[in-house]
Amino acid sequence: MYQRIIVFVTNRDTVKLASDSYKNAFVESDIRWSFEIRIIQRMLAETRMNTMIKFLGVIDTTKRLLPHGAAIFLLTVVFAMTAWGQSPPSDGAGAPGGPGQSPPPDDSGPYTLSGVYSVDGGAAQTEADKTYISNTDDVSAVYVTNGGKLTLKNPTIATSGNTTSESNSSFYGLNAGVLATKGSALTIEGGTISTTGTGANGAISTDANSSITLSNVTITATNDAAHGVMATNGGAITLVNVDMQTSGRSSAPIATDRGSGTITVTGGTVISSGQGSPGIYATGVITATDLTSVATGSEAVVIEGKNTVTLTNSKLRGEKLCGVMIYQSFSGDAEVGVAAYTMNGGSLTATTGPLFYITNTNAAVTLNGVNATAESGILIKASDGRWGREGENGGHLIFHADKQTLTGDIEVNNISTVTATLQNGSSLIGAINSANTGKEVNLTLDASSAWNLTGDSFLTCLTDADGMTGGSISNITGNGHTVSYNANACAALGGKTYALNGGGSLKPIN
Repeated sequence: MYQRIIVFVTNRDTVKLASDSYKNAFVESDIRWSFEIRIIQRMLAETRMNTMIKFLGVIDTTKRLLPHGAAIFLLTVVFAMTAWGQSPPSDGAGAPGGPGQSPPPDDSGPYTLSGVYSVDGGAAQTEADKTYISNTDDVSAVYVTNGGKLTLKNPTIATSGNTTSESNSSFYGLNAGVLATKGSALTIEGGTISTTGTGANGAISTDANSSITLSNVTITATNDAAHGVMATNGGAITLVNVDMQTSGRSSAPIATDRGSGTITVTGGTVISSGQGSPGIYATGVITATDLTSVATGSEAVVIEGKNTVTLTNSKLRGEKLCGVMIYQSFSGDAEVGVAAYTMNGGSLTATTGPLFYITNTNAAVTLNGVNATAESGILIKASDGRWGREGENGGHLIFHADKQTLTGDIEVNNISTVTATLQNGSSLIGAINSANTGKEVNLTLDASSAWNLTGDSFLTCLTDADGMTGGSISNITGNGHTVSYNANACAALGGKTYALNGGGSLKPIN
């Protein structure tokens, strides 16, 4: 059932009140509500955003606003063309205004950072075996700022207060368990950090030259928008043998947010159970070695925009939606560009959905000796989705497999592309572009790699010079299936038909 909501808008205050009043319509949202307000404001600046389809398309350009199974609400917006004293933009890009008009301001509002125990510049300080507790909303237990330096040994750190702004918590550290800002350095050796409030990140480092170093620490965060650790606005975090568990929505244990950040992880186990809470969420640079991560309510990894995740000898598992999702939202948190996911050794498991899902962005994925498992039987899915402009929001993937044993199909839709390379003894069991929908799908095999077909497949071009002998191909086992290629786009194959090992053929189509 659809609910029709009529909202008359005359100014920005009305926009906010209207969106606030219907907040419960998106109670299952896995993003911060402030984004919903901002996107609604942008929608209201465009007369064309007046249908359910357009509404959902714009709303979903944030971070997966409507989860599967959530109710869909139709917002019909009626407003005066002079609401903000200007005409809507002409390019249809969703920008909030025409020439000379600034976007609506971030609705997060003013905030004050504070802590029960604070270090504000000055000489380096060290404390051991002490307890730091905050029961007040928006107040951290430990706060280091203005170049301060603090070392805590075996502390007990706990907070129970809620945030008044999840955006300010995620971007700037409001209500965090421990917080380092403005070029400060916080080191914690041993001990525990626990938070029970909303927007209560365990540890957050924000601003350039700010850093947090944790070793042998245990972090638990039980409420919504409460990550284990987070780096924003150029902050950095280093973790050594840190165990973390989060249970709220939008509570990835390892996360970066607005303005990017850098997180380096060695060892440790992280577990998340909340909706929209992958083990790793990257809008920055995240590197992990010997990490174990299990996300029971979300993907194993999400990369947004031009950012990077690099993993070595790590074990990752995602039990909802997919294994690794790479996308570009319109939240403004991540620069547009090529996202990179690199994994050496270890394991990656997706219990539902594709192992890799690419949408509304360009991505480069490299696997080297990874135990990769897609229980759905779909290795890669590149397609449009709920983000981006319709018709231009496909997924574009460059995929490299080195010393890999892969099982699963590669699915590509009509505005998406995949270029895959199997090398150094890699193998694939599966079909590629079996629906013949992909805009462009290319495959390269070296002499030591092989493809075992489970269904008819369609390629733009195949590069396999070492596997071809005369009119046959030795390293593709057809099992009676056909691989079709685009003769007009693959001159190297000469428009010829080739016999496949085990029956089947590679043949041209125009």
